[in-house]
Amino acid sequence: MNFDIYLRPTRFIDSDNRDVIEYANLLTSAHRTDAQKAVDLYYGVRDGILYDPHNIILRPDAISASHTLEKGRGYCVEKSLLLAAVGRVHKIPSRLGFSIVKNHLSTQKFIEMLRSDKFVFHGYNEFWLNGKWVKCTPAFNKSLCEKFNVAPLEFDGEHDSIFHEYADGKKYMEYLHEYGQFDDLPYNLFVQELQAHYPHLFEGETVIFLPA
Repeated sequence: MNFDIYLRPTRFIDSDNRDVIEYANLLTSAHRTDAQKAVDLYYGVRDGILYDPHNIILRPDAISASHTLEKGRGYCVEKSLLLAAVGRVHKIPSRLGFSIVKNHLSTQKFIEMLRSDKFVFHGYNEFWLNGKWVKCTPAFNKSLCEKFNVAPLEFDGEHDSIFHEYADGKKYMEYLHEYGQFDDLPYNLFVQELQAHYPHLFEGETVIFLPA
């Protein structure tokens, strides 16, 4: 397998950005194993960058790992870009995965905004660790999970960590469709899927998503 494409900076995973490099080096240290580094990076992005799905701007010049770091908050795709970037800074092959998920504990307000309980293009990460790809999703920070009485997703660098399966006896998140894995954000597909599933968000003066 050619890992070069999962190590180099890209348009949206700008792992060569000075601030991203500095942030990556603050989160972990060189003497640790790749698995230990990945765990450090995961928790740093999970809890250090707040989950915020309410301010999504789709101009391509407004989406990148460095933009997410600068804002200190972001939705799942943005946080995944940053986690992939800091992984690449530490020479850990890192790629993105995208899915359609059903979130059973989402707020009614957010469901009404989307007119759906399905979340299109939910982003997660994969690291190549000890000879295999390991999945994790850094989207939901610990304080947010505590607010919704959901255990935050833990990551050990060995086992996949993408399922908030149950909370208070209720199913929390289901993965309904996989788009696959990518070395960078597939921007055109991302926007097309949002337009197909949430056309009302692109209409009139109430536009929330702002395509390029």
